[in-house]
Amino acid sequence: MGRRVSDPLLEEDDASTPLTAEEREGLILSYVTLRRELNEAEQANILEAEEWAFTRKRKVLDERFLTDLHKRMFGRVWRWAGKFRHTERNVGVDPYRIATDLRQLLDDSRYWIEHDTYSPDEICARFHHRLVAIHPFPNGNGRHARLATDLLLDALGQPRFSWGRSNLVNPGDTRQAYVAALRAADGRDIWPLMEFVRS
Repeated sequence: MGRRVSDPLLEEDDASTPLTAEEREGLILSYVTLRRELNEAEQANILEAEEWAFTRKRKVLDERFLTDLHKRMFGRVWRWAGKFRHTERNVGVDPYRIATDLRQLLDDSRYWIEHDTYSPDEICARFHHRLVAIHPFPNGNGRHARLATDLLLDALGQPRFSWGRSNLVNPGDTRQAYVAALRAADGRDIWPLMEFVRS
């Protein structure tokens, strides 16, 4: 019996978005052979993007900024970084709706801020949930939405969310609680997510 070769791009739980064969070909780093190596490469790229994002003026509620942020976060690892997906997913809106739904989210978020519709934490929790629900990119949507949300909090003069104080990429209890909170928000109950982000 031959040794089974593992696919470094296979996702690890049912809340993740598997990549198409074409999207997998977008991997820039030829040395990546293990999931751990892929996670490390992406994390190094994300840390650079975080430093870039927090050290300059930015308009978080802007489509171009959000696509640039995704490209900054994943552009050293994936050729498709910063580009909207063109394929169906197990989560997210149909690809043809991404741009429209994203514009609606940005307009809604600006309105919530201008009219004090919700507290800053609730505005940011709702922004985060809807950005994840749209799922604009082939992958990295949760990490992108968390960083974008922290940048929005910063712009509103609020401290960053704690996000359960744990790694949300790897499977575990904290990730399960995060996914459960997002699913509750899908059902219009934002409170589990509000509790999670400050836990």
